[in-house]
Amino acid sequence: MNDGYDAGYGDGGPYELVGYDEYGRPVYRQTDGRQTQQQYDPYGQQGGQTQQGYGYDPYATGGHQQPAYDPYGNGGGYGYDPYATGGHQQPAHDPYGQGAHPDGTGQQPRVTEQTAYIPEQHGHAPERTAHIPRQAGPADDARDDDGSAPEYRTEQFAFVEEPDDGSEDVIDWLKFTENRTERREEARRRARSRIIALTVVFALVVAGGVGYLWYAGKLPGFSASDADTGTTTAAGAQKRDVLVVHLHDTENGGTSTALLVDNATTEQGTTVLLPNSLALTAEDGTTTTLAKSVEDDGSEGTRTALDTVLGTDIEGTWRLDTPFLLTLVDLVGNIEVDTDADVPDPNAKKKGEAPLVRKGKGQTLSGKMAVAYATHRGPGEAQDAQLERFGQVLHGVLRKMTSDPDAATVTVQTLGQIIEPPLTDADLGAFLARLSDLAKGGDHRTRLLPVEEDGTLTAEASDSVVKDVLGGTAKSPDRDAAVTVSVRNATGDKDDTEKARVVLLNGGFTFLEGGTAGSAEATSEVVYADPAEKENAAEVAKTLGLPADAVTKGKISGNARVAVVLGQDYDPGS
Repeated sequence: MNDGYDAGYGDGGPYELVGYDEYGRPVYRQTDGRQTQQQYDPYGQQGGQTQQGYGYDPYATGGHQQPAYDPYGNGGGYGYDPYATGGHQQPAHDPYGQGAHPDGTGQQPRVTEQTAYIPEQHGHAPERTAHIPRQAGPADDARDDDGSAPEYRTEQFAFVEEPDDGSEDVIDWLKFTENRTERREEARRRARSRIIALTVVFALVVAGGVGYLWYAGKLPGFSASDADTGTTTAAGAQKRDVLVVHLHDTENGGTSTALLVDNATTEQGTTVLLPNSLALTAEDGTTTTLAKSVEDDGSEGTRTALDTVLGTDIEGTWRLDTPFLLTLVDLVGNIEVDTDADVPDPNAKKKGEAPLVRKGKGQTLSGKMAVAYATHRGPGEAQDAQLERFGQVLHGVLRKMTSDPDAATVTVQTLGQIIEPPLTDADLGAFLARLSDLAKGGDHRTRLLPVEEDGTLTAEASDSVVKDVLGGTAKSPDRDAAVTVSVRNATGDKDDTEKARVVLLNGGFTFLEGGTAGSAEATSEVVYADPAEKENAAEVAKTLGLPADAVTKGKISGNARVAVVLGQDYDPGS
């Protein structure tokens, strides 16, 4: 069989390589010395005679000889003609449909542009496709001097950029990378802004806290009372709520008094313990003691006298009998107290039994134990020692009291005691709840009001307690107004005390009751402590009808300037 792509077969003569087709196969043509063959034109029959070869015609229906098949129109030969349908001679196959050359030579014109691949390149087609410009006509037959195929020059190729399918992916990736970088930078900027904002807020909070502590007087060394201005704005203009509480010992007798102070300006709570010897001015203008005022003048009279002496504004009185204190401690669930003494059990039948309350830190006290400790006064102890124990119990109760006003009001109502007007259950409950909140936060303290032996206030009391804590001004009774005389009845007749009181008041003295002696004494005695009071003591003896030798110098307890002990030699009618 004759292969149109192989040179040297058939009678067509020698062939030479002219290029490659679109599939990479070599294409040959006859040399110029051969007679031009009539080629087959699949798109139109040409009328010229062609040299016929002896090609195989499988479709021939007659005995006519068919021309050779030349797929590229290079001339006749003994080629294969698959499309012959009859015995007529067919022209050679022209795959490009160009037909015979117009000059009658039978040479087919070449297409102006043909794609050829460099035969040495294998594998994938390059990204750029070289288009070989082809000139129609005899220029296609030009050869080099050695007769080989012409070499194409660079300028004969036109390179066309083919679109890169991955270019969009690259652009998207670059955009993604750029967006992620921008997001990171934006996150860093936001983080820096937050840090700066938090720093500014923290600085403002610290500055505000320091300023508040300074204004409230809680900053050490910078309290408002220490300011160079010397004004009393921080002390005098502060808002305070003050209640007075009287503890009545229903079994052993006697009272203990304290002021509960809630300073809303400084948010400080204070319990001020008042000694029973504190000198007060009674309703009739005479001088009396705190203990005597509670007993004689009652709650209202004592509250008024305290306002006068301390320069305060007490809002109400809370009378707390020992049975109610017992119930209150049990209601709050016992208290914790650092006790300073062993307290015997008052119900012990034998001596030497274990104490009801033991000395030590963090002692848990029930209601009964709290009452025994609050009213305990050891042998030879001053009344201030017992008063401080009462203050410890009050502090322990406040720490265990609820901070909810409504719940505190229910606790007060559960006690079942009668609250003296103008104070109400709700007022007392809310007040105790506020103090409880301060005590739990460590903002509650206990202070003892210091007084002189005669019951007057000292300079220390005026500065540290009356002025700073209570915001008042001390106004003790005038010592020159009237001489206070304490009278103790040792005659054996209780009526002699009242008779002596009437005589002394008529004589211009201030009467103070000193109680009744356990046993009668034979002679009377008039005692003075200050030498300046000697003349006053002599005048008291004369007023009572006692002899001059009854006047003596000695020690006086309480706030009296002259103390009298009435013996059996006293005659009220003299």
